[in-house]
Parts: sequence; structure tokens; C-alpha cells
Amino acid sequence: MKKKTWSFRRLVVVLCCTVLSMLGSHADAEDRQPDTGITTSAKAAVLIERSTGTILLRSNEALPLPMASTTKVMTALLALEKGNLDDVVTVGRNAYGVPGTSIYLSQGEQITLRNLLYGLLMASGNDAAVAIAEHIGGDVDTFCRMMTERAAQLGCTDTVFVNPHGLPADGHHTTAYDLALIAREAMNHPLFREIVSTRRASIPWEGRSYHRILNNKNRLLSDYDGAFGIKTGYTKAAGRCLVFGARRGDFEVIGVVLCCGNWFEEAARIMDLGFERYDFFTAFSPGETVRALPVENGIQETVSIRTSGLLGAPVVKGCLPSLEYDLPSTVPAELPVGEEIGQARIVLDDQILSSVPLVVSETIGKRDYGYELERFLRLWPIVPEEMAQ
Repeated sequence: MKKKTWSFRRLVVVLCCTVLSMLGSHADAEDRQPDTGITTSAKAAVLIERSTGTILLRSNEALPLPMASTTKVMTALLALEKGNLDDVVTVGRNAYGVPGTSIYLSQGEQITLRNLLYGLLMASGNDAAVAIAEHIGGDVDTFCRMMTERAAQLGCTDTVFVNPHGLPADGHHTTAYDLALIAREAMNHPLFREIVSTRRASIPWEGRSYHRILNNKNRLLSDYDGAFGIKTGYTKAAGRCLVFGARRGDFEVIGVVLCCGNWFEEAARIMDLGFERYDFFTAFSPGETVRALPVENGIQETVSIRTSGLLGAPVVKGCLPSLEYDLPSTVPAELPVGEEIGQARIVLDDQILSSVPLVVSETIGKRDYGYELERFLRLWPIVPEEMAQ
């Protein structure tokens, strides 16, 4: 479809209503920039805001390290993107008896991909990881190449997957930031979000009269307010690794600690620090009307302009953002519903914190000869019969 060219006007609105309590702050712009560096017991750590991906806190976030079973976040993401959850997977010889944590799959056992994902993410089954890899990729090596390629597509610059489970292997590594990007993408899938936030579940066990009982080892689910997962991991080489997250109102954070002895405590401390330093500012909810614009030659004079999604961003407490619009002065008739015609942005110190496309809320018909004739006839005065004689 031919790309339309619009003549834009820019409007800048200062969001005073959100910062009445901040008027006493007169810090220079440089002083308002967030200090994202932290001291941590982890060898590497990062905390990001989920909707925008903004880095809130960091320490050695770009340092390549082994990541143990947090590898399985990417294994699950590919399964969700490439597989059918109702597929019945036949467990092969390679998946049977994989060392380390297991859901005790038997060779030849048949189990749905959905249930394998529960075993993968809740019980950290290494056998489930291999079964998924062979089902999606045909073989483990192909699946691992798919994992590495998908990570690169997400912006991961130093991530290589050699296996789908995270057992020690030369060249198998990621960074705290890359792993946070992968988790951020995975959290867009409702089933992933559901599984990693579940504390206890059961899945069928073929050939037995009882089910497998799965217990989530992530203590944050019970100990931290608003926690929603995400994945634990441990090997002697990698140390304790944790991908974690929590929600407070509209504010969702995702974090990673790699090689961290007090993983749960440090994750909680980092999230506390993030929630203390930042507020999440919501400018517009998804589908909220921003304004009305005149319609050229339309059967209605105006059309409502709405956001195509949430417009919000984390803002350092005490800072004053502004809201910018790029919108045309008028729009032509007959634009399809959802046509993008502009953009709204949250801006702080000339830095765009978040943006969202602005779209038309309905199709407005064009005035034509038939419309004008019908309108003329509707407005034509009716003459009483007795007056016409």
C-alpha cells in the first residue's frame, strides 16, 4: 500500500497535573538524569521496565556469562512462537535420561507441548527441554541455532545457545541485559506469564494412575508483593541465576541476576530500589481519545483520534516530562479505521521515553453527489397541500 504523506503540526504539552508536588525541585537537567548504576552481590545484574524496555538499574549488564537453566526462557519462547500447544510430542531417546533436573520422561512417552512447557518452566526439566527442541527444530543443534538467531532479532548482542537447557557447555552464554530482553518478549505470551507465576500445578504422567506434581522453586512468588516469576537456574559453573519480575499498578519490571549467591534477596532489593526511584507515568490508555480533527469533504465534520496502545513510561521521581503530538491539521475522508496518522510521545530533557501511534477511530464517508442530493432533499421544506392549491 502506498505510504501517505502528512503535513504535521507539533504540539507540546507539559504534564503539570502529575507533578504539582514536584514544583519545589529546581535541579538542572543533568542532575535529573537517572543514575542507573548499582552495587550488587551479583556478578551481573539489570532491571528494566517491561513495556518500554528502559534500563532502570544495571551492573555489568553486558558481561557474557553462563546462565544455567534461565536458558529455558528462550526454549519456551520458541516453543510458543513456533509450536502448536495441543501438539502431542513423542519423547525420543535423546530426551530420556538427560542429566540434572527432570520431569522423568520415558522414551516413547506422549505428552502435549503445553504440558512440556509446564514441566520446563516450573520443574526446570532438562528432559522436557530436549523433547521440545527436537519437536520444534527437528534436532537439538538446529533448535539451538534458532534460539541464537531469535535472540539476535530481539537485540541480544552477545548471546549464544549451545543447548536448550543450560547445562555447562563451551560457548553457551548470555548477558544480564540480553536475558532481560528475552524474558520481556516471552512475557507477551499469556501462557508463559501464567506458567511462570504458578506456584504449584500437575500434569499427566503416562502409564501411571497419578499426575506429575510440579512445584515452582521461585520464592519470590510467595515472598514478594506483585511478583510474577520468572525462572531460576543453577549450575556450579554459572552459580545461582535468576530472571524475575513484579508489578505495581501499571509499573512492571523485569530483572536478571547472574552468579548471585543470595539471588532471591538481591532480586527483591533491586526491585525495591527500582520502585523507589521511579514512577510509571501513564499518559494515555490503549484506545483512549486524544483529540478530534476536522475531516476534509467528510459526511461528518470531525473524527476522533485515538492511541493504538498504552502510552506510558518510567520517570525518575521528581522529574517533569512533557507530552508531544505530531498530527495533521485535517484528515481526508474515507480513511480506514486504525489508519496511523500521527504519534504521541512522552519526552524528558529532549529524550523520548515512550511513543505510540495515533490512529483514526472510524471511517468517515466522503461527500459525493448522492450524499449532497439526499441532504438537499432532507432539508427541502415540505409545503402543506392546502397552501399548494
